[in-house]
Amino acid sequence: MTQIRISTFNLENFDETAPDAHPQLEERIQLMKPQIRRLRADIACFQEVHGQERPGQPRALLALKELLVGTNLDGAELVSTKPADDAVYDLRNLVIATHLPVIKHEQLKNDLVAEPHYQRLTAVPPDPQPIPIGIERPILHAQIDTDHAAPGRLLHVITVHLKSKIPSEIPGQVLDPRKGIWSSADAWAEGSFLSSMKRMSQAVEVRRLIDHILKDDPDARIIVTGDFNAEPEEVPVLAICGNVEDTNNGELAPKVLVPIERTIPSDARYTLFHHGRGQMLDHMLVTRNLLAHYRGSEIHNELLHDDSLAFATDDKFPESDHAPVVATFEFD
Repeated sequence: MTQIRISTFNLENFDETAPDAHPQLEERIQLMKPQIRRLRADIACFQEVHGQERPGQPRALLALKELLVGTNLDGAELVSTKPADDAVYDLRNLVIATHLPVIKHEQLKNDLVAEPHYQRLTAVPPDPQPIPIGIERPILHAQIDTDHAAPGRLLHVITVHLKSKIPSEIPGQVLDPRKGIWSSADAWAEGSFLSSMKRMSQAVEVRRLIDHILKDDPDARIIVTGDFNAEPEEVPVLAICGNVEDTNNGELAPKVLVPIERTIPSDARYTLFHHGRGQMLDHMLVTRNLLAHYRGSEIHNELLHDDSLAFATDDKFPESDHAPVVATFEFD
């Protein structure tokens, strides 16, 4: 019997800082390394991992590697999103860390869903025609060998960071970008609509990727995990799950994905604390065939602070404002 622990964790802008800035990376690592050790993850999916540069070398995940030193993921293979130049992105990479063999990996960004176009009504000056509404972050898909004794029984791990609910900026309508002050309510509403469009574009691409995998292999084992910036009952999560209650087609039942957080008591089911309320924004969705191997989940949210409070700055709370989620599976 092989036990596999899989986790997702938004590290929140994990990066080096200027010498006079606070908190320093060392301070964050001191607080967050015990969180990584506690996960005991065989496969860890991270979001918001920034890249760092050194003279004469391509940008790399140096801060993350330092965080993993002294944990069970020290020296693990890091599969990351990356731009065309084969380095990593400066900001907000998706990363899968594992010592298990990664057989294949890819990233998708409007590969299965065409980039939507929209004509902004409140832009100053107004758009003369629809413009592309691009997304900032790709989807990362890796095929991982979890069982050397049974070659070909791969686990598809898809990690995401869907667009946040922060309104997308509209030309001429944001009076103070740092404080998020908008000139009008209708412009703020349109900015929120654009963010929803980006989030749903990503969600549809994830669902299409799942269906492509299951078309090629109806018995494929799939996990979709990451920061969805949406709670369980919101459309982006439901779109990826593909519940029969929504499609009204019982023949699609084998393709439904199940949120493993349902096995966690409701009063502990949150990964972000905002305006005094816990929100479940970080999910792990699995194909039904994985439920036979599922043994339980944990959300390490004991130390979450309310990120909406005044003075709740990174200097005061250097750790991430998201809680990690970890699930345990056992395979024969």
